[in-house]
Amino acid sequence: MIRPYQPQDKEALLEVFKLNTPKYFDESEINDFENYLREKPDTYLSIEVDNNIVGGTGYYVNPNDKSGRVTWIFFDPKYSKQGLGKQSVEYCLNVLSQDCRVEKFIVTTSQLASKFFEKFGYRTTRIEKNYWGEGLDLYEMEMPNDKISKSN
Repeated sequence: MIRPYQPQDKEALLEVFKLNTPKYFDESEINDFENYLREKPDTYLSIEVDNNIVGGTGYYVNPNDKSGRVTWIFFDPKYSKQGLGKQSVEYCLNVLSQDCRVEKFIVTTSQLASKFFEKFGYRTTRIEKNYWGEGLDLYEMEMPNDKISKSN
């Protein structure tokens, strides 16, 4: 189940985040994630299976570059390959595509998740080595908001 983040979800999400460190996230990123939850809690989603939080994802609009962004997506490794990531991204893209300010979608990820985002139509626009931490390269990816693009 995908539902809005609630403050009491924080500890469970931090535990799941740690299960993805250091493979997908550098240890230094946990502070950035906590800041995101504090500053933009209304844009984060908790993902539950059998009433247990197994992951989460965020989304927000950046009006400066007219983009909708999917961010901080991660899951307990025990739940990988079950379609939760796909469902989460589709949920976020659906919400963001309805916002008339969003002309494109952007995701900043690593080489480890770039192929996952390519399945949705994202294309790599920039790569920066060791951006997130040693061995975790930045892959900035983008795709048009077809709902907006077709109406322009």
